[in-house]
Amino acid sequence: MTIDYQSRLTALQIDLSNQHIDIAMITSPANVFYYTGFNSDPHERFMALVLDNRKQEFVLFVPALDKEIAESESFVKNIIPISDEEDPFAKLEDELGKNVERFGLEMKAVSMYRHNHLKTAFPKATYDDIEPFINKQRLKKSRSEWIYMQEAVDIIEKVLTEGIKKVKIGMTEAELTAELEYLMKKFGAAGPSFSTIVLSGEKSALPHGTPGDRAFQNGDFLLIDFGVVTKGGYCSDTTRTFIIGEATDKQKDIYSIVRQANQAGVDAVKAGVPLKNFDIEARKVINDSGYGEYFNNRVGHGLGIEVHEEPSIHENNEQIAENGLLFTIEPGIYIPNFGGVRIEDEVYINEDGEVEVLTSFPKELQVL
Repeated sequence: MTIDYQSRLTALQIDLSNQHIDIAMITSPANVFYYTGFNSDPHERFMALVLDNRKQEFVLFVPALDKEIAESESFVKNIIPISDEEDPFAKLEDELGKNVERFGLEMKAVSMYRHNHLKTAFPKATYDDIEPFINKQRLKKSRSEWIYMQEAVDIIEKVLTEGIKKVKIGMTEAELTAELEYLMKKFGAAGPSFSTIVLSGEKSALPHGTPGDRAFQNGDFLLIDFGVVTKGGYCSDTTRTFIIGEATDKQKDIYSIVRQANQAGVDAVKAGVPLKNFDIEARKVINDSGYGEYFNNRVGHGLGIEVHEEPSIHENNEQIAENGLLFTIEPGIYIPNFGGVRIEDEVYINEDGEVEVLTSFPKELQVL
């Protein structure tokens, strides 16, 4: 299956025409990739997909050093390179002229620095936020995207299967992190989709802690939260929690509660109901078990080209679930100075409005 970039671009074009926007400029690398298939981090250099609605034309501005790759990867073939000594805003002005009245931007992506340069280049322009439409477009994942997402999940599960074989008492969090990230490349990923989280013992109570020099000890929780971005440009995000050596009854109890919460969240997923239901059902299990104060974050988030996308799965989100949504279910219990458990799955609402679970790594408690 291939991605239909033309349909994506046409839908954007129609929306911008309806809003009477003359020029739209997309600079977020994830959004440029979504519309063109060209995946690049330009760092401080200028990159933008520009739609000139007056001519019904798309132009991709890229750093000159990326011109060759863009020509081979981008669906949009009208490419303008910008060398390091050139002023990108002067090149924009040359291409578009000064008489732009309504300019569409992703407001969250454009810095004040760039906004000031745009005001100088296009003094007549007023600015509209085009991000809400782009987010709405990216919200629903096609079956083609699902295939790319499943590949990302399959790779990370291979990494986890092999990686936990290397765990031994005395190994540090940082050492296991290095092993896991080596395996990501070995199994075909472009790299990690975010900084790999490996936390042991009491540190596992930090939902977004940083792996360090803490050495694994007998009886530790071991929480691994990680993902890959594939060469196709899509991300995975999975968490499993283990126990090293020997588990106490309290550890087993907490693990069992989180596993039940995860399952309750997954079981609640379907189209036609508010997204908040999935959080509420998972949270209820933890609340009823007396650990509610130790679960203080949302139960999940969307993912795709980026590891955090819409929708946000929290207990106040009244948005109605619909087919095509892909997101995580990741309840946890985090007890300071004791440890924490998180179990995270990726789920998809399919064409029939039913849940499909992309993750398949076992959820039974594993003692390493």
